[in-house]
Amino acid sequence: MRHLQQLRYIDAVARTGSIRRAAESLAITSTALNRRILAVEEDLGTPIFERLSNGVRLSVAGELFIQHVRQQISDMARVQSQIADLSGERRGHVSIVCSQALMLQFMPGLVSRYRADHPGVSFTSFIGGRQQAVSALVDFSADLAFVYEAEPSSAVQVLYELPQKLHVLMAEDHPLAGRSQIRLTECTQYPLALPSQRAGIRHCLNVAAAQRSLELRATVESDSADFLLKCLRTEPMLAFQIPLAFMPDGPGEGICAVPLHPNDLPPGMLQLSQQRGRHLSVAAARFASFIMDGLSRLEEGNKT
Repeated sequence: MRHLQQLRYIDAVARTGSIRRAAESLAITSTALNRRILAVEEDLGTPIFERLSNGVRLSVAGELFIQHVRQQISDMARVQSQIADLSGERRGHVSIVCSQALMLQFMPGLVSRYRADHPGVSFTSFIGGRQQAVSALVDFSADLAFVYEAEPSSAVQVLYELPQKLHVLMAEDHPLAGRSQIRLTECTQYPLALPSQRAGIRHCLNVAAAQRSLELRATVESDSADFLLKCLRTEPMLAFQIPLAFMPDGPGEGICAVPLHPNDLPPGMLQLSQQRGRHLSVAAARFASFIMDGLSRLEEGNKT
């Protein structure tokens, strides 16, 4: 559908902030892409982009138009998914933004299990912090967000919440290993491997530390949960993680997990969300139901 192709061109330029970079990703020439943008701007009667020395940015009119563009692209994807579902093909694409913690074991296993029954569905999964997850939903970069302690927003609808008690990770020979619980003040006596300030885990730790006048000083900071985990093997560092991140196989060989004392930090919420009012494609809606069913069974199992 040619009009949608035009809209995808506009969206690509808006996301990259560059006609040249967008043209490279779309496999067309910059000149051809610029002509298409100018044609749309002529139809609208106003510029969509402001031309800068180092690229482009959306004009005020462009900011309004890009929401229409992304809604149109999303709606067509939903209709195409519904049509495919009518024929029993179960095709479609799902884009999901996740906390870094979930990329270790949970999400790879979840996607694999879903695709075993729905091989025609493809996925894009990327890391986003508590604020980035909201932005990704609002600008249609993601259909779903699965994030620990996401930033509250009226633009987001929470589909499911799973309580997660924060655990302290360390090498099995660490002085704190073997405890039934660990206090936050004890953690400050050791080097810390912390996620970045964008992460929900870091936000919760910062709030808890501030309430107790503690300073959490990161020896190592990263958005990669795998990198932080590997740091624990080289020196007596401590890291923090939610249980779902290291299920079902545990945090790793030679690594143990001990709950943080609930008086220091009560369980936070792992939240599955979508943009409020958005009609998801069949593929995205079914995958959301698949996640919620799995979380519900997990929660019931934890109660027994």
